[in-house]
Amino acid sequence: MKTIQVVYLTLVIFCVAIVSTSRAEKTSLKLWYNEPAQKWTQALPIGNGRLGAMVFGRVEKERIQFNEDSFWSGRPHDYLNPQARQYLDKVRSLIFQGEYRRAQEIADERMMGIPRFLQAYQPMGELFLQFKNSQSIKNYHRELDLENAIVTVSYQAGDVKYKREVFCSAADGVIIVYLSCDKPGQISVQAELTSPHHYTLEKQSDARLVMTGQWIGDGGPKGEDSLIAPVKGKGIKFESHLQVRSEGGDVSLNNEKIIVTKADSATFILTAATSFKNYRDITGNPSVVCRRIISNVSRKSYEQLRDAHIADYRELFTRVKLQLGNSNAVDKPTDKRIESLRNSGSDPGLIALFFHYGRYLLISSSRPGTQPANLQGIWNDRKSPPWGSKYTLNINAECNYWPAEVCNLAECHQPLFDLITDLSVTGSEVAKQHYGCRGWLAHHNTDIWRAATPVDGAFWGMWPTGGAWLVQHLWEHFQFSGDKEFLAKRAYPLMKGAAQFFLDYLVEDPKNGYLVTCPSLSPEIAHHEGVSICAAPTMDIQIITDLFNHCIEAGEILNTDKAFRSQLQTALKRLPPMQVGKYGQLQEWLFDVNEPEPEHRHISHLFGLFPGDSISLQSTPELAKAVTVSLQRRGDGGMGWGVAWKAACWARLKNAERCEKLIRQLLATNTNPNLFCEIEPFQIDGNFASTAAIAEMLLQSQDGGIQLLPALPSAWPAGFVKGLRARGGFEVEIYWEKGLMKKTIIYSLKGKTAIISYRNKTIEVETKPEQTFVLDGDLELLEL
Repeated sequence: MKTIQVVYLTLVIFCVAIVSTSRAEKTSLKLWYNEPAQKWTQALPIGNGRLGAMVFGRVEKERIQFNEDSFWSGRPHDYLNPQARQYLDKVRSLIFQGEYRRAQEIADERMMGIPRFLQAYQPMGELFLQFKNSQSIKNYHRELDLENAIVTVSYQAGDVKYKREVFCSAADGVIIVYLSCDKPGQISVQAELTSPHHYTLEKQSDARLVMTGQWIGDGGPKGEDSLIAPVKGKGIKFESHLQVRSEGGDVSLNNEKIIVTKADSATFILTAATSFKNYRDITGNPSVVCRRIISNVSRKSYEQLRDAHIADYRELFTRVKLQLGNSNAVDKPTDKRIESLRNSGSDPGLIALFFHYGRYLLISSSRPGTQPANLQGIWNDRKSPPWGSKYTLNINAECNYWPAEVCNLAECHQPLFDLITDLSVTGSEVAKQHYGCRGWLAHHNTDIWRAATPVDGAFWGMWPTGGAWLVQHLWEHFQFSGDKEFLAKRAYPLMKGAAQFFLDYLVEDPKNGYLVTCPSLSPEIAHHEGVSICAAPTMDIQIITDLFNHCIEAGEILNTDKAFRSQLQTALKRLPPMQVGKYGQLQEWLFDVNEPEPEHRHISHLFGLFPGDSISLQSTPELAKAVTVSLQRRGDGGMGWGVAWKAACWARLKNAERCEKLIRQLLATNTNPNLFCEIEPFQIDGNFASTAAIAEMLLQSQDGGIQLLPALPSAWPAGFVKGLRARGGFEVEIYWEKGLMKKTIIYSLKGKTAIISYRNKTIEVETKPEQTFVLDGDLELLEL
């Protein structure tokens, strides 16, 4: 009987594979266009975690705008305010008396970091390629292939067909531009490097141009973004090297341009580096780094560079596959597909492409050893970008990494862990000097200098819970991986430090005896006109409850800190409960108010539903009902990340149709032609949060078990997903038809008991490490 089952299963999987292959052409993972980019938000992004570039695909004068992840404004600074602590008791007293506005005024005047604004992520330079094409252009095509991470531009000028391939290699640390054509001697191009910063150009060989520069602050206002602190003086140095190789033709070089004439093909190699070593030290030598990189690739052919890039990238990207249906819409350019969706169309294939695009962007902007993805990932063309293109810790930085574990990209999570480690150092000084507490904390924003103080203003900045939210990512990594060494050596010490801060910071509310955070706020929303500051907003209590419980569980796993665990358990009993307000909504504050902005973009008090796990349909049905009311009251509007966060919440509530509506709405109205989520110019968190929300619709594991297709909408009647990860150390593959699960294949990495649910049925499967098992649509076990 077992033999029959195995044969049957093999045939099923084989048939699914054949069907998938036959559909490949209609589900091509490409963004493509029939015209060049005119605006930055039409260009196509490439990146290797350290370098990022936007490729415009212009015919006569190609523009490739590039960034390096450590190039920021300013210079090392601690942001501490030595006077802040002496005003803490006064602010607390005013809050407990209900004098919120006066408390906020004092906090704003006396407790902000110095300076009160942070620094900004910077553009480094531009590579321009000037071509000599005098004939009319036809058959133009521009694409980004997500399966290979290569931008291709092709067109015909006269009787010559031209092609460009552009990619950013993590394997070799370079940006490659390969120019070719179908007739000999037809490549003639002039290459030029520029920068919006102070720079010089120098010829260093017959085929290499070097741009050297430095960020220099004039101490003046930052123009369009007043949230960037003015700094006078010199900051980070940078250097960029551009080298060319040609097949045939001639190469010449002056101090400003590389000139290639009548070549058969040409390969441009671009790299860049800065003097940034860490947030305290900017004495590095970017020239040494660039020279080493160029030397390492000097003997590699274009084909070798391309192959190494593809192999490195695909090792990450091919772990997950998703198909949500087929459509002739794939034959339309991507910008036209967005327009069609905007006009009430249906395009599940575009949603699948959007899902994979988020994975592509995370791989391209966050690799081990790099800076974490900021508000714009790794791509920015402005010296004064919106919100500084920095790290906003009250939602945006976290949702950048929501897809990392579930979408099988745990390596890409590492830069965020490095940032947390840095913040634990700067944040310990803030804890001590601002609040007189042990441990460490971070507030609502940070930058490359690892600011941990309250910044921007008390209305936004007086929120001490950013670090506690960040360490949830450490716990999540352990939950998905089961890596006890990571838990013991990296995660738990940081979690413990965050918990120690709150053991000291929590203060008794004289009205009710609860232990509360004070001062604090619910991120970016007022409870009375113009006033956010308060005690114990619901989000704080949810985050701290999670933090304390996770520390207790980690301590038990590691058999350590019994006394500390006891302290946490005692404090947990004194935290305020979550409350249901007069409209049936989950209260955002300890008090029930008619908030001035009922449809505000933030849904901070719903953290306990997603990404937290303290609220669920199963364990807390009354609170889940209250969350549903809160979501309804907030509406479906908002910025890209906000819409995606709501979609993830609806997925946890098993409302599949509302999820799909929000994802479709986001694609139709919140995205640019290049699928960047649209906030002028863009914020990448909407892309990452959307990918995570789609994953939540297909697989959930926050309640101690694996839920299959928990929020599958009717618009996706047939499809499959492969490679998603579940907590407990499982990798999952699901096939469905006519809205029903047909087959699930689960790989157990750690050999834990798998509790699997589908619809109203639940089973338990005892597994061994590295064992695969298969379930049919009725959750009947088929053994391999």
